[in-house]
Amino acid sequence: MNLLRSLLFMLVMVPSLVLIVALLLLLFWLPPRSRRLLVMPWVRFVMWLTEHVLRLRMRVIGAENVPAGPCVILAKHQSAWETFALQLIFPLTAFVYKRELNWLPFFGWGMKLMPFVAIDRASGKAALKQVIERGKQRLAEGYSVVVFPEGTRVAPGTSRPFKIGGAWLAVAAKVPAVPVAHNSGECWPRRAFIKRPGIVTVSIGPPIDTAGRNPGEVNALAEAWIEAEMRRISPHLYHAEARPATETAA
Repeated sequence: MNLLRSLLFMLVMVPSLVLIVALLLLLFWLPPRSRRLLVMPWVRFVMWLTEHVLRLRMRVIGAENVPAGPCVILAKHQSAWETFALQLIFPLTAFVYKRELNWLPFFGWGMKLMPFVAIDRASGKAALKQVIERGKQRLAEGYSVVVFPEGTRVAPGTSRPFKIGGAWLAVAAKVPAVPVAHNSGECWPRRAFIKRPGIVTVSIGPPIDTAGRNPGEVNALAEAWIEAEMRRISPHLYHAEARPATETAA
C-alpha cells in the first residue's frame, strides 16, 4: 500500500508542479510578492496530498512561538516535506537555497521565479555575504527567511555542525532567530520514493533575541535547542545515548 500511495502521490504532484510553474512563467511580469502568493494554493494542495494520499499528517508544537513579524527560521532538514510545511506554519517565507537548483527543470525554474535567496555555496565567504545582503532585503520586504543550518538533508537520528550564515543574518538584520525541530525523515526518507504513513511532529522553539548577542552565540543556542528537542521528539533514535555506563566485573 505504501508503494501505491507513493506512486499515486507522484502521479498527481508532478503534473501539478508542471502546471504551476507554467503559470508562473506566463505571469513572470507580476511583482515578486504576487508570484509568491500565487504559488501558495499549490503548496496547500501538495500538503493536502501528503495528508490524504500518503496518510502523512502534521502535529505542531509551539505555534505560539511564531513571531508576528519577520524572523530568521533555523530549521532541521530531513526531507522535502518541510519545504512545504514551513510555508504553511509561517505566514510568508523566503528560502535560502543553493543556486544550482535553478537548473532543475520546472522545480528549479519555479524556485528562480520566487523571491528567495539563491547562493553559490562554493564561493566560501562570498556565500555568507550573499545570505546577509539578500536575506536582509527579504526581511525588509516582510518575508521570514528559512535557513537549513546543517546545509543539507540529514538522516533521522544524526546531525551535522550548524553553519553560521543564518545566525549572522538574524544578528545583522536585528530580528529574532526561531529554532525548528521535526522528524519528517522518519516518514519521508531522503531520496526515497516510498513514503510511510505517520505523524510528523514539528516543534517551534521560543524566538532567540539577537540583541546583544554575536552570531556564534545565536547559532549555539539554536543548535542546542534543536538537538535537545530532536531527542524529545524521537527518543527511539537516540536511545543508545541514554544507556547508563555499566561496570564490568573485575
